[in-house]
Amino acid sequence: MTAKIISKGILRAIGILFAIALGLYFLYKIESVLAYLAIAAVIALIGRPVILFLRRKLKFPNTLAVVLTMLLILGVFVGILALFVPLLAEQGKNLSLLNIEDLQQNVEGLYREITQYLGLSPNDIEKSIKESKIFANLDFGFIPNFLNSLMGTLGDLSIGLFSVLFISFFFLKDSKLFQSGILAFVPDRNEQRTIKSIDKINNLLSRYFVGLLLQILILFVIYTIVLLIVGIENAIVIAFLCALFNVIPYVGPIIGGGLMIVLTMTSNLGSDFSTVILPKTGYILIGLTIGQLVDNFFSQPLIFSNSVKSHPLEIFLVIIIAGLLFGVVGMIVAVPGYTAIKVILKEFLADNKTVKSLTKDL
Repeated sequence: MTAKIISKGILRAIGILFAIALGLYFLYKIESVLAYLAIAAVIALIGRPVILFLRRKLKFPNTLAVVLTMLLILGVFVGILALFVPLLAEQGKNLSLLNIEDLQQNVEGLYREITQYLGLSPNDIEKSIKESKIFANLDFGFIPNFLNSLMGTLGDLSIGLFSVLFISFFFLKDSKLFQSGILAFVPDRNEQRTIKSIDKINNLLSRYFVGLLLQILILFVIYTIVLLIVGIENAIVIAFLCALFNVIPYVGPIIGGGLMIVLTMTSNLGSDFSTVILPKTGYILIGLTIGQLVDNFFSQPLIFSNSVKSHPLEIFLVIIIAGLLFGVVGMIVAVPGYTAIKVILKEFLADNKTVKSLTKDL
């Protein structure tokens, strides 16, 4: 092997590494566009059964079916957004978000009621907190800054919403659009296998996301009933918000439950702690427990087993690993990503023993 061949090999390797780095940098710079495409793809998968129903059962033209489906999705989104307006207004009033002194007084009042009910000494608790320095850097002044930054992102969100709806429309109108884009980078010898894999992935993920919506709906109904029985204002909005957190596996229900308890307690600020706040919080905990029992033993097994054809333990391990590697985002995309990988492996590595074992139910 001559020095010329070696130098060419080194230069080629450097060129490949540079091209990979440049590609990764490009993907990093357009991450918002990739996020729009991912969200639009999910919306298209959710709307796919509706379009098929309108086209096959009601004999609607494709364009009309897509328009009606988009109007339905947009109507649901606007309705949900409108529901949150009274919740934000009410909670803003209860917590006095624009008045830091009132907020501190409300929190301190609730703290005093809790310590009195439990028979604890406020002086001892305050001394322990000061010694631990847990809240040494706590400053309620972050709230106005947070609100200002939130208002600043509304413009970006509106652009993102328009982009997602625009892309979703064409994904729904031309179901082969995404497939054509992928096939442009696939060699001719693998084209048929790729098409078969994409069709299988679309079917499985469409069923998964529809099942996920059903899971959220079941929790929403349970939480709404509990909150209405307890007598919490804006029960429907709070129930929906807490049910929506269930999209995040394992961690989401804890966040949603904690949020529901906080909103319940802050909705009753000024009431007696032992006779009003504590009993209502107890009822909420019971409702949360019932909702999670139904979800864990009915909703999740139904969705994972029948939609993505994976064992619950298999899904659990995948979600945990994805969470450790990529955080919350990894936990959310773990199941659909793993399902897509299994389909591709089955199509291209069907003779592999490990692949056969993992994809026997697909």
